[in-house]
Amino acid sequence: MDLTKIIDKKDEAAQYMGEEIEKIIKTCGKRGPGSEGEKQSCEYMADVLREYCDEVTIEPFDVNPGAFMGWIYISVTLVLIGMAVYFFLPILTVVLVVLALFFMMGEFIMYKQVVDKLFKKKTSHNVMAIRKPKGEVKRRIIYNGHPDAACEWPMNYYFGGIGFGIHIVLAFLGIAYVFIVAIISIVLNKTAGYVVANGITENLGYGMFAFIIPIIGLYFMWNEKLIVDGANDNLTGCYMGIAIVKYLNDLGIEMEHTEVGVLLTGSEEAGLRGAKAWAKAHKGEYQDCETLIYAYDTINEARFLQVNVKDLNATVKSDPRASQLFVEAAKAVDVPCNVGTVPFGATDNAAFAQGGFKSTGITAMDHNLQDYYHTRKDTYDNLDMEGLANCFAVSVKMLEILENEALAESSIK
Repeated sequence: MDLTKIIDKKDEAAQYMGEEIEKIIKTCGKRGPGSEGEKQSCEYMADVLREYCDEVTIEPFDVNPGAFMGWIYISVTLVLIGMAVYFFLPILTVVLVVLALFFMMGEFIMYKQVVDKLFKKKTSHNVMAIRKPKGEVKRRIIYNGHPDAACEWPMNYYFGGIGFGIHIVLAFLGIAYVFIVAIISIVLNKTAGYVVANGITENLGYGMFAFIIPIIGLYFMWNEKLIVDGANDNLTGCYMGIAIVKYLNDLGIEMEHTEVGVLLTGSEEAGLRGAKAWAKAHKGEYQDCETLIYAYDTINEARFLQVNVKDLNATVKSDPRASQLFVEAAKAVDVPCNVGTVPFGATDNAAFAQGGFKSTGITAMDHNLQDYYHTRKDTYDNLDMEGLANCFAVSVKMLEILENEALAESSIK
């Protein structure tokens, strides 16, 4: 099968994505995880998908969206208390810092639901759409994006990625300093109790307060009252799949053996919760044939189009077959494509991979934080049409390759 006539419409498809993204931002309201705006955007996109697909379902799930960044309030408070009690009970300082790091590692580094139950429960939604082939399903490709948007990161907005990075480094150096000094105090004083007055451990203790401003600054790492528009992060990911099924429909193209899915997973910005919920709910499904999931996130800068072979702070491996297929497709349509990792943070790809599905992540952004990342500058007038068009072309080419593999298998039989 030749899908060149869809690929040739890549610029038109990018324009369509841009218009739809603008419409959602203007009509659905703010789309924080578990919000009414997120729900409205899911319902709107589900209605769009019903025009092009055979099956569309909306699946609600519970989420505690405040927890993913709410650990900050818990962990920072524990560290500050640890600093205050250092001169009286350094062993308690050690315990409090360890607890603070446990909450941080669980929620923010490993994306586990460590403190979720402490925060208000809301309802978020996933949308699954299927466009069936004419014949037996021998391949399945699922294009994924998340409809929710993030809270603003003030440090990135006001001071840029470098300022944001310096603040984080200083804060965690400070936390490490508090922990190490408490250990030193226990060892040198040979007691878990009082620090020796006017001794070295007392002076080291005063040194902790050199880091108090960056540590307290962590309280303001996010602004939960300001939800950004999330045009790039991640309505671009949602509309990559929607645009593909639209053009298949508009041009009257039906696959013979490849099923096409579009999966929109809510509350990604709350710690991949929608993708985790979907992977859990559908565990063991889609095993009838090769099924590849492509998680698109922030398709903006054309020169940074990238397959992420590792995700979740570079700790989770993507599926090699899925990753290589994207690289192969990019080469076939002469689109520059990098191979890399998600060094900081995660995409829904990590949740799918951890859930046992074959998936990979696709991004098109500089992983050195840009001024639009999680800020009010992530608007519909800040889209990269070339980036959208190129990613669309590669994504359609993947579908063509999979379909031709399936056709070749059928001809052999």
